[in-house]
Amino acid sequence: MKTTHKRASIYVLAAGLACGAMNAWAAEKATVTPLFDQVSESVTIPAEIYGQFAEHLGSCIYGGLWVGEDSPVPNTNGYRNDVLQALKDLNVPVMRWPGGCFADEYHWTDGIGPKENRPVMVNTNWGGTVEDNSFGTHEFFNLCELLECEPYLSGNVGSGTVEELAKWVEYITAEDGPMAKKRKENGREKPWKLKYLGVGNESWGCGGNFTPEAYADAYRRYQTYCRNFNGNNLYKIASGASDYDYKWTDVLMKKARNHMKGLSLHYYTVPGWTGSKGSATKFSDDDFYWTMGKCLEIEDVINRHDSIMTVYDPNKKVALLVDEWGTWWDEEPGTTPGHLYQQNTLRDALVASLSLDVFNRHTDRVKMANIAQIANVLQSMVLTKGDQMVLTPTYYVFKMYAPHQNATFVPLDIQTSTRKVRGGREVPTVSASASKKDGNMHITLTNVDLNNPVEVSIPLDGVNAKLNGGEILTAKAITDYNDFGQAEKVTIRPFDGAKIKKGMLNVNIPAKSVISIDLSL
Repeated sequence: MKTTHKRASIYVLAAGLACGAMNAWAAEKATVTPLFDQVSESVTIPAEIYGQFAEHLGSCIYGGLWVGEDSPVPNTNGYRNDVLQALKDLNVPVMRWPGGCFADEYHWTDGIGPKENRPVMVNTNWGGTVEDNSFGTHEFFNLCELLECEPYLSGNVGSGTVEELAKWVEYITAEDGPMAKKRKENGREKPWKLKYLGVGNESWGCGGNFTPEAYADAYRRYQTYCRNFNGNNLYKIASGASDYDYKWTDVLMKKARNHMKGLSLHYYTVPGWTGSKGSATKFSDDDFYWTMGKCLEIEDVINRHDSIMTVYDPNKKVALLVDEWGTWWDEEPGTTPGHLYQQNTLRDALVASLSLDVFNRHTDRVKMANIAQIANVLQSMVLTKGDQMVLTPTYYVFKMYAPHQNATFVPLDIQTSTRKVRGGREVPTVSASASKKDGNMHITLTNVDLNNPVEVSIPLDGVNAKLNGGEILTAKAITDYNDFGQAEKVTIRPFDGAKIKKGMLNVNIPAKSVISIDLSL
């Protein structure tokens, strides 16, 4: 079988796998060829592909990012010092807030002014938790400044008004006027910069149960009154489809494409929306391979949404933003229902690496992706408990992939075996991304085989390259994870399994591992 992956010129070849050979891999060798003659300096991997998402859900905000100035947990102006440093080390490019489903019940005026005067509300979407609004607009934008990342607001369309959203934009970005005066009274003299504005969230569901036609009309109306103040240019984003809802994309592009810069897409690697989603830490090998197939299905989903968008937008002026993605398992036993706290194993790390590879090779249309979520919720970067913090396996994948941000995209031709998994999907043994910047080349490689290493040959096509070193992320078991009060089982370690000989970079990738390699060109 030969499968061509759009734009990246990647070819996946099956290598002698018998039908039904569910437990035996023949993939012992693979070739990953950088297509240097197809490199264009104008084609870069947007940093925003490595974006984050923080919702008022469970302990993502409260206890995860924010503990308040009076907390015994070491903090800077209320932000946890340990989490703050961990996120700085990731070079977080953009953060989406305040939701999620929470966004369309959030009224921004509740989250400004003296904290003791802020009204409380019940977070009916996520466990009925009482929300005290101590983390609001100022706290979010100040956090983005500390992290040097772009803020991405999701505005309230479901239960809010046009006036409410328009005044929020004015409050944030205007130099003068009544909203600017109110902001200054609340302690912020200078306006903030706001680039990304989402008009609603999941408007087909928790964001209002709109039909696509009704939402398209609402979007056109709401975005009209969100103005640009003082040179701040809004990048307006329409609430897009869930997974396979191609009609939604068709209607939005037909009726509203000239009023948007981006259209969102949500895709979760989840077994199903009824009954058990399965344990985050207890699963079979068959479950693992199914998960790899499910996460890779996002490529077909992107291609189909892209093809619909191209009918109306052949020059790709409207971006597709995958602003919610990741794994979704059952909540950890003993945790609060509705708070979506789940552990994070090496399996989740491989979902992250494979998904990022897909996004990297589709950045002609995909300009942003925001994993769900940044702390303590779903496929998070960090887990916290009291004054303790744990870095997840997914965190380490993002750290290994960080050099791809804003680097020149290098197309790859990949020849590897594939495996047919439950449901009939084909999963390649080896996945990869490559980019170059400032005279260096960064290659990330993933081997999803649970048992066997793969010898990967990377021809350098006459390029005089020098090996600068490498890193590996793996563990003894695919079910391994990092937990409080114990040494990390899944962490980055130095990798010495790469050698350059006669113009060929040879890499021996151990089973179930992610590799990063840096070269000087």
